[in-house]
Amino acid sequence: MNGPSLAPEQQAVFDAIETTREHIFVTGRAGTGKSTLLNHLSWNTSKQVVICAPTGVAALNVGGQTIHSLFRLPIGVIADHEIEQSRELIKLLNTIDTLVIDEVSMVNADLLDAVDRSLRQARQRPLESFGGVQVVLFGDPYQLAPVPGDGDERAYFDDQYDSMWFFDARVWKSADLVIYELSTIHRQHEDEFKAMLNAVRHGRVTAEIAGRLNETGARTPPTDGAITLATTNVAVNRINNSELARLPGRVLTARAEISGEFGGRAYPAEEALELKVGAQVMFLRNDSAQDGGMRWVNGSVGTVTKIASTVFVELDGFEHEVQPAVWEKYRYSYSAATRQLKKDIVAEFTQFPLRLAWGVTIHKSQGKTYDRAIVDLGQRSFAPGQTYVALSRITALEGLFLTRPLRPSDIIVDEAVRRFMSRATPIPAIEA
Repeated sequence: MNGPSLAPEQQAVFDAIETTREHIFVTGRAGTGKSTLLNHLSWNTSKQVVICAPTGVAALNVGGQTIHSLFRLPIGVIADHEIEQSRELIKLLNTIDTLVIDEVSMVNADLLDAVDRSLRQARQRPLESFGGVQVVLFGDPYQLAPVPGDGDERAYFDDQYDSMWFFDARVWKSADLVIYELSTIHRQHEDEFKAMLNAVRHGRVTAEIAGRLNETGARTPPTDGAITLATTNVAVNRINNSELARLPGRVLTARAEISGEFGGRAYPAEEALELKVGAQVMFLRNDSAQDGGMRWVNGSVGTVTKIASTVFVELDGFEHEVQPAVWEKYRYSYSAATRQLKKDIVAEFTQFPLRLAWGVTIHKSQGKTYDRAIVDLGQRSFAPGQTYVALSRITALEGLFLTRPLRPSDIIVDEAVRRFMSRATPIPAIEA
């Protein structure tokens, strides 16, 4: 076995994936350990598993491929257009036991139907959902939504589907989706704060809860070490650029080394990372120390103390030397010799696993954990789940600071998500 041991409910879901052929949706509130379970599955499964995700960065984070790259699908609405498949792709798709899709809440219904059609076509099983492949989905529809396309695409979804969401794909009319909702929160430990976050998640914020959040958040924010979570890149860049300019000394730039077929601009870190001594930075991945000790995790915030061929960062009173990290881009292929799936490295991105972190977008804070943060919703929160994602990054109520009071209009829950989750009867991961 590799990786950290699983909590009982995570183990129960892992066992369900391993021992059944059911299509499974693994969901749960922020901080319930969905990523931990997915990581454990990728290392410990006995099945031929392929992992994919809707975006390049999400795929890099889980050591998988993007959906479009894996299935060689065109960008945009696929509808009933013919799907072209090479001999190599057909062999690959015939080798899969289980297809895992991470961040599935960002996958629209048309794309999931195209995945279903691709697998039926390649495996010559036109009457079986996903061509007989087990599909395991990870994500939380209360956090990230699919991104709507242009007017024509929106009109297509309005005409063809109940919503853009993955759960309204046509494939589910003939296939069952078993839902496991992880409920044990590992990020927060205060019952009061957990209850507040759950209310925000479901759009059931009472005047009392709003008052408590606003009262706590109204304190003067700290000037050291707290990160600002903002709604737009413009706001974040303004914060980071102005704070960097205020520091004495000259800017030093670390340029990423990029090799292989990286393609696009979906880099996991800055191509040109600008730093000064005194800069507040956030780590972009967990520590990979050989001795197994975790000096930092993805989302840890520290201060640059020295810049040489490596970067030194002070974290919780300790100074650590940070080496460049390598992100590997993978592609799955079929090996005729072994009749097995192969996972090949097709590109590498090498850069210090750091970014300026006086500010970060709420979207990019997804999956991160902060002891304290300043939440800046700007004029308004404009996306479903955005306020929930921001608040749920923080480990304790005392770590919350708000640039303005929360308003009822900041708590947006998509009606389609409410419909889906109310119909769903999550199977308890642990029997009482």
